[in-house]
Amino acid sequence: MFLKSKYTYVLAGLLMLALLPQAVFSHGMSEAEKQAIIDGGNLSYLWLGATHMLSGYDHLAFVFGIVFFLSTFRSIAKYVTAFTLGHSVSLIYATFKGIQVNYYLIDAVIALSVCYIAFANIDGFKKYLNIASPNLLAMIIGLGLIHGLGLSTRLQELPLSEDNLLLNIIYFNVGIEVGQIGALALMLLLIAHWRKRPSFKTFSLIANYGLILMGGLLFLMQMHGYTHTNNPDEFANSARARQLSNSDQFSDAASEVSQDTSWQDTITITVPARNGIEYKLHLKEGGGLEYTWKTNGAALFFDFHGDPAGDTSGYFKSYKESTDSQSAGKLKAPFEGVHGWYWENNTPSPVIITLRVKGDYQRLDLKDALQKPKPDIIPDSAILDILNSI
Repeated sequence: MFLKSKYTYVLAGLLMLALLPQAVFSHGMSEAEKQAIIDGGNLSYLWLGATHMLSGYDHLAFVFGIVFFLSTFRSIAKYVTAFTLGHSVSLIYATFKGIQVNYYLIDAVIALSVCYIAFANIDGFKKYLNIASPNLLAMIIGLGLIHGLGLSTRLQELPLSEDNLLLNIIYFNVGIEVGQIGALALMLLLIAHWRKRPSFKTFSLIANYGLILMGGLLFLMQMHGYTHTNNPDEFANSARARQLSNSDQFSDAASEVSQDTSWQDTITITVPARNGIEYKLHLKEGGGLEYTWKTNGAALFFDFHGDPAGDTSGYFKSYKESTDSQSAGKLKAPFEGVHGWYWENNTPSPVIITLRVKGDYQRLDLKDALQKPKPDIIPDSAILDILNSI
């Protein structure tokens, strides 16, 4: 019999592991996670780091591959420390310096790292390529650096504090290590228990070939996502974007924006480093707005949305949410209220936005300026009386 009946559960688990990315495949952090971080401070960073590692199937698969054939505490500590050192250095440095990498590309490389470690486990270099395997310790450190860039990409999606930035990063990284240790303990218990069984050789082949298959599928999925987000004329950026593109209230197709330069207003907006800012216009229901904006180079997270007039529940309607250095579109206001943008700058330097708009709107910044009290002005006749009296 190929496997004893009680081992079929583990085989089913491995198959579920291979299918897991289809269920949890996503990028970015939820709004609830972001708000929890803002409200909870450094301890929330620690908790988020731990939960992120425990749900990071690609990172866990890589760690599982590392420890698969390690049987002594010394060897386990050696290679796990190398991986920890690698991802900690790049996580801290990249976040502190504001270095950002396209998350689809970095996750595609992480997927290949899962394939690599499993390929090394089955002695693939010698068996299939007839070459010596690269130095495993050096490769784990190097791949750890890449994993750290992926973790930093996630962390930089949060509104990090400029004053407590280093502490935020350290707490998040400590959380990552806590989650990694917890997952590692379970992996070692499973492997140690199975190592004593006659079926361990069969199990190891299934597990490592399964990791190669899983890594390959993840790589294809990440490259598919990268193609979608970098070819907007061919693909929609997300399910949200597809839903919005079917609406007659909003269009984000740049080709539909007027090509002339007769804009009503050109506004320059500076988004401070590690901070966010809003700019809103007032539109009546059915009012039209056409816009285009561009940064001086850096990509910003933005949410183009509207708030109904008189609403006190906190409701708002989001028309477009993405991360980019420019955007253009048209809006037919579905309700009377303020409509505009929230930009979030996660880089260490201020970013300048040039916004051009036209349509049936009222600028709130000009309205606020008009409502400010004007300085007292002395009439010309009074000035003449003063001069004649001297």
